[in-house]
Order: sequence, then C-alpha cells, then structure tokens
Amino acid sequence: MSHSNIFSGDISKQIQEMVQLFLKEKLELLLKNEMEVALELEPIGENNSKNGYYKRTLDTMYGKVEDLSVPRDRMGQYQTALFDPYQRRMVAVDDLIIQLYQHGVSPRKVGSIIQGLLGEAYSPGTVSNITGKLVEDIEKWKVRPLRKRYLAIYLDATFLNIRRDTYENEAVYIAIGVTEDGYREVLGFFVGGNESAHGWKEVLFDMKARGVEQVALGIFDGLSGLDTAFNSVFPEADIQLCVIHKVRYTTHRIRPKDRPDFLQDLKKVYTAERYEGAVEALNQLKSNWGSLYKREIVSWERELPVLMTFLKYPKEIRKYLYTTNLIERFNREIKARTKVSGNFSTVEAAEKIVYLVTTVYNQKFETKTLSGFNLASKEITNIMRSKFGE
Repeated sequence: MSHSNIFSGDISKQIQEMVQLFLKEKLELLLKNEMEVALELEPIGENNSKNGYYKRTLDTMYGKVEDLSVPRDRMGQYQTALFDPYQRRMVAVDDLIIQLYQHGVSPRKVGSIIQGLLGEAYSPGTVSNITGKLVEDIEKWKVRPLRKRYLAIYLDATFLNIRRDTYENEAVYIAIGVTEDGYREVLGFFVGGNESAHGWKEVLFDMKARGVEQVALGIFDGLSGLDTAFNSVFPEADIQLCVIHKVRYTTHRIRPKDRPDFLQDLKKVYTAERYEGAVEALNQLKSNWGSLYKREIVSWERELPVLMTFLKYPKEIRKYLYTTNLIERFNREIKARTKVSGNFSTVEAAEKIVYLVTTVYNQKFETKTLSGFNLASKEITNIMRSKFGE
C-alpha cells in the first residue's frame, strides 16, 4: 500500500471521528436542554429534579456514537423525544436503510453499506425487519378510501421475478387515476400470477369497493377481454386503447422497405382532428396499401372506434389520453428500482419496493396538475355532467 493511501485512510478516519465527536456533543446538548425544559412542565417537573446520567451507544447516519450521556430525572418520568428507551438506532438510520432498499439495493448489500458507516454489520434479517414496518403501511394504504369520480383510469402491468416455490415472473397490476382537475395518483397495485382480464376485473372491483363510482375513460393496451371487464365494473366509461401500442404492433408486420411510406399514411389516421377525418385517412390508407396489408388495415378498421375515443375529449388534454405513456413511465421507474436486486424472495419484498416507488410518485404529484387541464376545465365539466348527470 502506498504512503498516500495510508495517509488518506488516516485522514478519513480522523474526519469520521471528528464528525462523531461533534455529533455526540450536539446530541448531549440537545438532551440537556430537553431535560431542563421538561422539568419546568407539569406534571413531569412537579417535585422532580435531575438525577445524573446514564451511558448508551447510538447508531446514526454519521457513525456510531459511544458513551452518549443521557440525563435522568429522579422520578423517572422524563423520556427524550430523540429516540425510544431501548432504541439502538436513530430513525435517520432506518430511513437511510429504507431509501437504499427503495433504490433496489439488496438486504445483504444494505448491511454492508451500513457496516461501512457504523462499523457494525447489519444482517439481511435485520434489514428486512427494519423494512418490515412497511408491511403494515402497505396494508393500510391498500384499503384507503378513493375518490368517487375520475376522468380517466390507466391500467398497465409490469412484471417482477418473485419466488414462491420457484422464481417466476409475476404480473404487478397497477392503476393510476387522473381527476377532472388533472391530478394523478396511483390508486392501487396488486401482485399475482399472469396478467389476465379476470385479474384486472378483481382490481377494478377492489377500487369500486373503496369508493370509485364514476370513471369517464379507461385507458389501457389491447389485452384480450380487458375492455369488457372494464365496462362490466364501470358501464358508463369510454374505452381508449393505446394508439402507440397499436402502431408498434402494426409496424412489426410491415416490410422494412414499405414502412416509411406506410407509417406516414397511418399517422394521418391517429393525428386527425375529428373522428370523421380519421375514417377518411384510414380509407386512403386502405386504398394505398390494402392489397399488400389487408389484415393489418382490417384490424385498424375493427378497432378504430376505441382507438380514436380520445377525439371526444378536449384538444388540450388529448396528448395524455391516446396512449398509456403516463403509466408506462411509472412502470419504468419500478423497473429501475428493481434492476439491482433482480429477484424477490417473497411477494412482500416485491410489494415493499413497489409501495416505496408509489409513495414517492404520489407525493410528487399531489400538488401538481397535468398541463392543459386548466384550459379545458369547462369542457371537461360538461363532459362529466353529460355522462353522469351531476
């Protein structure tokens, strides 16, 4: 080892020791002041007084604080708000562990990172116990009441490799709602098995049981039977199949030499201002390419009403309604967070990650609206009134 590495290590150790000493002094000052304030209050302070200190060790994000002096009162009524009596870690350490876990770091790797910070290894079991407090939060979140009405609900599934007896990819059903004002929120996620219309129907019934009664528009890809399942739960809803998914599917079925011209003609269909314009553009596509790609064009003719549903809605918000991009971006975030760990030993482990990503998403957008909704507010209100009579 070079002298520079030795000195660098010594300097790092000195800096860490200085930080820990500084933290110890500040914590002891806070505890002392907290005790003095407590003794001035009723009923703790009545006929009470200081009674020395006791020593303890506390793990923090900045290292282990040894021999921390915690004040005591004579009557044993004082308890610091900084940590619980038998708590070895300050909450900040738990928060750090959860943040690492949220970013897809495995419990074993988290333990190694904490060892580097605190000089003590945290076993994967200990890390799992710390993140285990999320389980109760998840269960409460899953049954929370939802709004009565949404302009749109997006449905899409992502897949995670989860172990039951063996590791297999399982669907994570995800629903995002957008209100009439343009606020978006993950309404729920559900882990289990292969994606199916029946599975989605259970998801939709769960949301209805939690308060959702009126949905103007359901937006999803072309999974067989999903449109029927959606309308069986929300019969007044329009259906919008993702145009981007349909274009991608069609593109792969067109010969490479024909793609540029074919796709240019196809674009005129889904960029039309009115439904009648889309029909005219599709007829022209059929005239130009029907002899070569009859099956593909017939598929567009059959699904055109549910591909062009977004044209019923205000121009200012159509960019959000013709595609599932809004929910796919959220699913990509889940994939990014789970890329490091790859596999999940239990369903609960997978749910923790999805829940943490969901929490960040919902907090981020609870005060932000999608652009264009304010400009289209009157038109949106009229659409909702005509659909639901309110």
